[in-house]
Amino acid sequence: MPLPTPFRWIAKIPMAIRGIREDVDAVVRNDPACRSRIEALLAYPGVHAIWAHRLAHDLWTNGHPLAGRLLSHAARATTGVEIHPGANVGHGVFIDHGMGVVIGETATVGDGCLLYKGVVLGGTSRERVLRHPQLGKNVVVGSNACILGHIVIGEGARIGSGSVVVKPVPPGATVVGVPGRFVAADNRLEAQLDHSSLPDPISDLIRGLAIENERLRSRLAKIEATLDLPVHEEDDPERDLGEAIPSLPSAAGG
Repeated sequence: MPLPTPFRWIAKIPMAIRGIREDVDAVVRNDPACRSRIEALLAYPGVHAIWAHRLAHDLWTNGHPLAGRLLSHAARATTGVEIHPGANVGHGVFIDHGMGVVIGETATVGDGCLLYKGVVLGGTSRERVLRHPQLGKNVVVGSNACILGHIVIGEGARIGSGSVVVKPVPPGATVVGVPGRFVAADNRLEAQLDHSSLPDPISDLIRGLAIENERLRSRLAKIEATLDLPVHEEDDPERDLGEAIPSLPSAAGG
């Protein structure tokens, strides 16, 4: 026989205290701007949003869906973070800054995940099915990234800022761009917060094609000179290839 609601909540107090400690530890671990645990307790809306969500989720899963929705609505108004009460959020999750974060009804956020502002875990179906992303443990999602649909993001994966991910991501992978594309293993982010080091695979490809094109033009110009054919100014074999290649974003991104 289940415990009456008041006793059930009292029995959860030790677990709630442990969860609060893990949330504060996540802030201290991930945000160098945090100077004390008291600051993490009082001045981090992402932390407050998670606490409100735990209460709303408890109401949602125990037969009080309207109360859960109202609590999540109030939390959205005060923190700028919208977490549906049906979502599953693990322990030690840190939502940095938080403003504009949206986590859908059937989404899962694994233990130790780090979400920056503007992250969307959205659905792509109108049916009442599992339709939102499932994030494994220790996933890092950069600012304004969108992960859409019922896809699995593997443990330890990293999603670059502004990326749009619509396909599953294997554990430990790094994804950047619109739509999201995998980055080669040797370009994997070494630091959780170092988004400026994200490479851009598209500009890398264009850069490689531009360099190869200039090499071919240079060789052709030399052959024409050997055959004493007319040489146009733009075909000068002595031209600096760096000046001829169009301006592209830095190979390291940013």
